[in-house]
Amino acid sequence: MSLPPCPKCEDAYVYQDQENLICPMCSYEWNPDEPNNSDDEIVVKDANGSLLSEGDKITLAKDVKVKGSSQGIKIGTKAIIKRIREGKDHQLDCKVDGHGEMYITAKFVKKA
Repeated sequence: MSLPPCPKCEDAYVYQDQENLICPMCSYEWNPDEPNNSDDEIVVKDANGSLLSEGDKITLAKDVKVKGSSQGIKIGTKAIIKRIREGKDHQLDCKVDGHGEMYITAKFVKKA
C-alpha cells in the first residue's frame, strides 16, 4: 500500500495513524478521505496588520516576558517563523535569535 505525499511539503515519508495521515517533516495531519479544502488556511496578522506566513522574518514590536524565566526578550529581537498554528495565544512557532525556539503571540511582532 503506497501513501500519497504530503500536500503541504510534498514529502514522501508519510505514515498512517488510524484514519489520518501524518507527515513527520512538517507535522501536517490530514484525512485522505475528506475533500481537500485549501480555504482553511490560518490567517495571522502582525502588530501592523500585515499577513504573516511560514518562513517570514519578523522582529519583536515590544518587550516580551518569557514564562518560567527571569529574563525577557527585548524589542527589536529578530526571529524566523517556522510554523503557524491556530489558537488564541501563541500562534507563531519561531526560532528567536539568542533564545532558541519558542511560541510567540502574533500581536507582539512585526514583519521585517
